[in-house]
Amino acid sequence: MATYTSTLPDEMLKELAKASKDLKTPKNKIIEKAVSVYLEQLDKAAYKRSFIRASKDKDMIAMAEEGMADYYNQLLELDED
Repeated sequence: MATYTSTLPDEMLKELAKASKDLKTPKNKIIEKAVSVYLEQLDKAAYKRSFIRASKDKDMIAMAEEGMADYYNQLLELDED
């Protein structure tokens, strides 16, 4: 594991120290979790932006509609069995 050094505003450091004490969890673990959650949110935001872009792309919409028609036909065939 690598070491990283940073600075935080005094008030945030006080809140971190209080949370660490209340949760009986080391400050570095709280920071690690916070960064992990934030990076996950960034990934979700990028995924959402890609769907928004795709929703405006006529070719993507056509492919999706084609795929849905095929899927619907497969469901109908399954119902017949």
